[in-house]
Order: sequence, then C-alpha cells, then structure tokens
Amino acid sequence: MPNMRHRVNSLTEEREENTQMSKLSGHLPSIFTVLPVENDASQTLTLGQLGLDCPRLLISLWHYFRKNSPSRAVNVKIFESSFDALVDFNLKLASLASPDSRLTQDDEQSTMVEALLRADIVAIEGCQRLIFDDGRFILDIYLGESLSQLQQIAPTSVKNKVADDSALITHWSITEEIEDIDEASFWQMAKLSRDNATVAFSIPTGKRTEHISALAQSVGLRLLSDIEQHTDNATSNDIPLLERRALRHAQSDQFQYCPITTANNSDGKGEIAIIGGGVASTHLALSLAQRNKKVRIFCSDASFAQQASGNKQGAVYPLLTPDNGHLSHYFQQGFLFSRRRLQDLIDDKFTVSYDFCGVLQTGFDIRSSARLDKIINGQSWNEKMAYPIDATSATQIAGIDIDKAGIYYPLGGWICPHEFTQAAFDKATQLSDVTVEFNADITRIEQKEGLWYLYKRVNGNHTCFADNHIPKASEEREIGPFANLVLANGQGLTQFKQSEKLPATGFRGQVSHIPSRNALTKLSTVLCSHGYLTPGHNKFHCTGASYVKNPKNLDYCAVEQVENLHKIKHSYVDKPWTEDVDISGHSARVGVRMVTRDHAPMMGCAPDTDLMLTQYEQHQHTKESIKFWKETPAPTHKGLFILGGLGSRGITSGPLAAEALAAQLCGEIIPLSMPMLEMLNPNRFWMRKLIKGKAL
Repeated sequence: MPNMRHRVNSLTEEREENTQMSKLSGHLPSIFTVLPVENDASQTLTLGQLGLDCPRLLISLWHYFRKNSPSRAVNVKIFESSFDALVDFNLKLASLASPDSRLTQDDEQSTMVEALLRADIVAIEGCQRLIFDDGRFILDIYLGESLSQLQQIAPTSVKNKVADDSALITHWSITEEIEDIDEASFWQMAKLSRDNATVAFSIPTGKRTEHISALAQSVGLRLLSDIEQHTDNATSNDIPLLERRALRHAQSDQFQYCPITTANNSDGKGEIAIIGGGVASTHLALSLAQRNKKVRIFCSDASFAQQASGNKQGAVYPLLTPDNGHLSHYFQQGFLFSRRRLQDLIDDKFTVSYDFCGVLQTGFDIRSSARLDKIINGQSWNEKMAYPIDATSATQIAGIDIDKAGIYYPLGGWICPHEFTQAAFDKATQLSDVTVEFNADITRIEQKEGLWYLYKRVNGNHTCFADNHIPKASEEREIGPFANLVLANGQGLTQFKQSEKLPATGFRGQVSHIPSRNALTKLSTVLCSHGYLTPGHNKFHCTGASYVKNPKNLDYCAVEQVENLHKIKHSYVDKPWTEDVDISGHSARVGVRMVTRDHAPMMGCAPDTDLMLTQYEQHQHTKESIKFWKETPAPTHKGLFILGGLGSRGITSGPLAAEALAAQLCGEIIPLSMPMLEMLNPNRFWMRKLIKGKAL
C-alpha cells in the first residue's frame, strides 16, 4: 500500500507538471509574436521570471529555444525569495535524473537535466550565472528578497539612449508559487523591461488574478493573454511608460560617479583589443566570443600565462568576511562561476589539471585564529560554502596530522592557472574570430579621433619591412585603430599614461615546488594557513607564497624559499610531516600579482584621472562639491576599460569579473548588483572620498 500511495502521488504530480509544461509551450510562440521586427537572432532575448518553480518548466523553455531558434542567445533571469524553494527545485531536478523519469527517455532533455545538476546552484544571496550551450542559454538565479534584488540591478549600461531598450527584459512569467507581490515589485520589474514588454502568470482565476492583472497594467506591462485574445489596450496610456523611463534615469543619475558605459560601436562591428596574456584577458576573450565578438589579444610574452597566471597549482576558494558584505558576496559568486567555467571547459575536452578536494584553512597564531573564528561564527554560512571543523575532523579531512580547528571549504580545491588560461583562449577561438599576437611589447597607447592605437616596440633583428628597411631599436609599430581597448595586463596595468595613477601595487610571490614523499603523499586537501600547501600533482606540491612589495627583479630567491618552508613549520608546529617539506631542489616560480587596498578587483571604465584632478581643483571640501561629484558623470577615457588588480585570488575572482565586463561592453544587464559594481569600479578609491567631501 505505501508503494501504491507513492505511485499515485507521483502520477498526480507528473500530470500537474505536464499540464504546466503544456501551458508554457503554448505561451512560447506567443512571446515571439510580440517581439519587434528588429530584434533579430543576433540580439540576446532576455526573459524574467518571479519564482524558481519546477525544473521541468525551465528545461521545456531551454528545449524550445534549442529547437525553434538555435542561433538566438537567451538570458533567463529568475528571482526567488525563498531558499527553501531552491531545496525543492534541486530535489525535483534530481528526481528527473532518475531512471524512472520520462525525461531520461529524451537524450537532449536528459542532457539538460545533467547540466543543471552539475551547475550545483547554491543557496546564497545574490546572482549566480550559469552558462550553457556556449553562451546561447544563460541562466541568472537571483536568490534573496526579490524586491531588494530587483532594486539593486542596473537596468542597462546603455546611457542617454531612451529608444534603445534592446538589452532589457522582453517578457515576464510569474509562477503560481508567488504569494505576495506588490506594486513596488511591479515597478522594479517594469524598470528592467522593454517598452513593449509582456507578462504572463499561471495563477488560478479569482481576485488575486484580477489584482495582479491590475498591477501589471498600472506599470505598463502588457498581459500576454490580452494580446492573444486581441484585447490589449496597454499601449493607450503613455504615463506608465514615461514613469518607467524616469525610474531608469533616476537610478542612472544616482550613480553618476560609478560609470558603467558600454563599448563604442556596441553593435558588434570591429575588433576589441585586449592587452594581457593571463586569466583575466583570456577569460574576457571567451566571454566576448560567446557573444560573437571579434577579439585581438596582445601578449608581451612568448606564450600565455608567463606572469602571475603561470603557477602550477592555485588554490580556489571564496574570500569570506565576518559581515558577509559585498566583497564576500562577490567572491562567493566568483568562486562558483569559476567552478562552472572550469567544468564547461572539461566537458568540452580541454585539458586543465584540477582537484576540487576542498580547502582547509587554519590559523597560525592567536590573532589569525581569532579572525577565522570571527568569520565562521559571524554568519550562518551555507555548508557548501564553508563550515567550522574541529581538530580531529581537520586531521581526518587532510589525511595528515593537522590537529587544529579551522574552516573547511568543501567545494574548494586547486586549479592549474596556466592550463585554465590556455583552455579559455582555445575555446574562444572555436566560437568567434579571436586571435593573439605574442611578444607584443606595447610601450604606449593613444587615442586619436575617438579610436585607440597601440604602439609596439620593434625589434630590428626580427622584423622586416618594405624596401629592405630595418628599423632602429627605438622605432615603434602602430597597431589599430580599435574602437575599444581593455587593459588586462596584470603587473603592467599601470605602465601607460592613461592608467599610471590606478592604485594597484605589485607584490612579488615566489611559489616553491617540493617533491611529494613520505607523509606528504597522503595530503588530500589544500592547506591554507601562514602559507598554503597543495596535494601532490605530477609528484610535486606547491607551497608559499612570498609577498614582497614593488619587487626589483623576478629572480629566484633562496631566502624566500626558506621563508616558505618556515611558514609551513610555523603553521603546524612540531608536526612530523613538516620534515618532509624539502626545498633543497631550489625549484620555484616567481610572479607578480597586482593588489588593491580593499582586495577587490578592478573592472570597468578607465578613469580619466587628469581630468578628475583638474575638476578637483574647483570642487573640493564643500557641500556644493559633494553635490557636484554625485551628480556629474565621473570622467573616463571613452572606449578604454580596466580588468585587473586580481591579487592572489585571480582564478577565483577573475572569470566572473571578465564575464561582467563582457556584459557591460555589450550593453547587457550585468549579473552583479549595483553596490558590487561600485566596489569593482576602477575609480572607487577617489570617488569614495569625493562624494563625502574629503580630500584626496
């Protein structure tokens, strides 16, 4: 009898889900009928949804676009207030993968289920971006109070173009699980919507239906059901439309000091130039390639990842803070994005060495231990993100004698940065016109008539020109023009006149390579304390790293090699396995990471510091000056962008920053909150002071 009851319940749920899927499939063709003619397949179709709802519906949506419009890129933004809804969603998703599920009989839909399961959506606040089908289907899951999430989204990065709303949401779906939705939420939805956006909802008829219909019409969102029945009259009232535009302008005006403008010629014509050859530049190239952009990379070295991205193993885990503020939220989202990006590359058969073996972080003195206690006890962290462990558990997880309490990051581990870098580039070349020029020593950049030119130092011994002319060593070759240029060149970030004042500092780091032997062979997780130590890979471990400000050279340093050994011994005092850490082979690698004072990367428009300082001479230390800096667009170099300052956690923070910048360049809704964009903006160190009336 219990089995029969379970089967009856399952059949009932299946019939309900099939009915919902039929309703959705019926709505999808109608959505296309309300799209403007100019919205061709080259533009991303952005859809919004309130409520996570059933995974069958999402899979049906995904399947529909694969079948009916395979060349169109689709971005679905789902807002869910309840974390319990995610638990239910994941349980239903797992059931769809079972042999008894009807979806397992459809190879394509079964593949979609597996892809969603591997994406492993985690119950943390904010947006998690999931990319499928080489960027043709992007899923943004916004968890947390929906009104707050909606309010914090910058509606579009296209400024001063009222008529251009192509990046905004075309259609909204409201699931029947949404119990409370008020006028404020509808206005925020409308703010993010195109002028002719539609809304549909699967809610039983009655007063609630009438209420939601009235709210939708009051903000100018057209009811899809009315359009299907040819009773649509929402366009007869222009007042809601004007108010929606006013909301967008008001939010834009509120953040004048944090510019998020798009690329020049964002219609996709022309190449985007990137200077750099590490994680930041190649992952930006991949994100742009997924949007069919032409990209040309200029790398100063003979191959990729010769600078900070060249380490053999790099720890990957989130940076958490006791208050779980915007920095902590960003690193959690970045951490999950990097994991998913790696999984995509592995699925595509690219070679990237990695091991998500977990990361164990312990203190090395009273102060550091107290700080870790403050972090782990400061919030109710999701257990997939981090949880406290005692000394006994630490030893069990590590496989060697740790005997020290700490924090464990179960989804963390290590990735080979230089292979991650190469794989991202190789994937980008498969998707779009992406090329690289190595040994490109770019000495300066210059803007002429709104376009950017790069100047490369010419080596007379290797470069041939017409008429057998061999240039002198001091001569330059002009490259360009480019409408848009991104500086993602790591330690060279501040080498150009336009970027020399960016407050990022280079720190030398020597990582020691030690042979895997004796007890060290049993290490089964990444250890982070005074230094870090990875599990063995190719018979070696990585440990370190040193931290030397403004280094004079990048030569091997015996003193730093010994310091790396002492860090391990200091972290785990009197543990016999530390005697197996052998640095006598003098094997190490040195790189420079660019670090910001607040530990956040730099991503966004390049500030025009000369113009800003000129304005500062006239506007400082008064109430009027505060008003000026808040209400005047911050000066920037048009068409010049920054992606750098990744510090020692580049593989955790870099890919998401690259994806966000690609979205900005292409005029899309950026998958980061406005406070996060403020935190990442390259001008933040000056603007934080200026909008408070403080001296620079």
